[in-house]
Amino acid sequence: MVTKVSPLRPPGPKGHLLSGNLPELRRDWPGFLTRCTQDYGGVVLLRLGNRVVYFVADPDGIETVLVTKSRDVIKNFALRKSRSVLGNGLLTSEGDFWRRQRRLMQPAFHRQRIAGYGSRIVEMTEQMLVSWKHGQVRDIHADMMELTLNIISKTVFDVDVTGMAHTIDAALNVLMEDFTQRLSSPILFLVPASAPLPANLRVRAAVQQLDALIYRIINERRLSGEDHGDLLSMLLHAQDEDDGSQMSDTQLRDEVFTLMLAGHETTALALSWAWYLLAQNPVVEIRLYEELQHVLDGRIPTMDDLPNLKYTETVILETMRLYPPSWLIGREALEPFMLGSYDVPMGTTLFMSQWVTHRNPQYFEQPKEFRPERWADGLAKRIPKYAYFPFGGGPRLCIGNHFAMMEAILALATIAQRFQFRLVEGYPIALQPSFTLRPQFGVQVHVHARDIKPSKL
Repeated sequence: MVTKVSPLRPPGPKGHLLSGNLPELRRDWPGFLTRCTQDYGGVVLLRLGNRVVYFVADPDGIETVLVTKSRDVIKNFALRKSRSVLGNGLLTSEGDFWRRQRRLMQPAFHRQRIAGYGSRIVEMTEQMLVSWKHGQVRDIHADMMELTLNIISKTVFDVDVTGMAHTIDAALNVLMEDFTQRLSSPILFLVPASAPLPANLRVRAAVQQLDALIYRIINERRLSGEDHGDLLSMLLHAQDEDDGSQMSDTQLRDEVFTLMLAGHETTALALSWAWYLLAQNPVVEIRLYEELQHVLDGRIPTMDDLPNLKYTETVILETMRLYPPSWLIGREALEPFMLGSYDVPMGTTLFMSQWVTHRNPQYFEQPKEFRPERWADGLAKRIPKYAYFPFGGGPRLCIGNHFAMMEAILALATIAQRFQFRLVEGYPIALQPSFTLRPQFGVQVHVHARDIKPSKL
């Protein structure tokens, strides 16, 4: 008689009979996942209702999922169910179609191509600062969201959306809030997008608003045939190297929609959380300002300054360690495979969290402290590769990672040499973990103008 061996599964909290671990996750996703890692190790078994989830916090395990077994997994159920909003862009597409789209879009994000956008980033940041005054109280998060929306619109479309920024941002907020609700109650992902529920109707209206803008711009550009030197022009003329085909309007819409939603949101959050951290850490702020004085001497930053803005770069790196804009990645196993010593059955959902892994004291000394200098002595080469992965990893590494870093560094340098900020006392700063990691109530600050004024180039 052959003894049947049960598959080896990771340990984890027991959870509730029907809802599993959902109640604890709803109360505090980042906190609960952190505690699970502390209690059970680098791979933890969870349940979302009847859905089995492996939470992977160990860097080697994360590399297995994102790199080694990348062809054996697909995006998780939450993103797949969001295709009615996002379409079939790089964020949600799979297999050969995804590889074709990635191949078509890659030239638009080459370093030399995006370097040409540096002056636009600084110019638009300077335009924003014209109305800022010493002593104001501002929601710096709202300001960063508007700034990066204007930047992504100009670099993707060569369109000034300043007058439409509020409408666009409101529509994007509807989509983000809907995703937040569904993440807290995954059963909502089972509700068809066509169901005439109030939430679905709000989402549908928001998508229609954004689609009207995107398709109008695509149609106008096709009719004109002009090359504006922007990403849309690049995508319109991109040809598949195998069959010479180009993107349809629907494919263009899906990729542009994804860039608008993910591109501006993530950089805005990196900047928002940077101002929040700098406002509480005056020693870091002083060192940042000293570098800006030394490198820029009051002038506007340019692309040529980036190699010398080393501390400015570490401020962004450290901000994304503590407050990663993309804080949770999900996959689903297409085939069974081994994750270390654990069996991963087909259909298993796998979660990985930058928030949790980035704060692991095994890799980061005093992990809760904001210490940009930790990156100055080669830390990135000493820690496991996936102990720090703010842009994801493997074949699906964020295609806009270099653009995002360039944008964040130039915007931070432009603003920080003109202004400094102090948090409004008593104003709540709360995490809103959704598709991204937002400050739920914004970041209210007192604006303090510096004496120095940048010279024009």
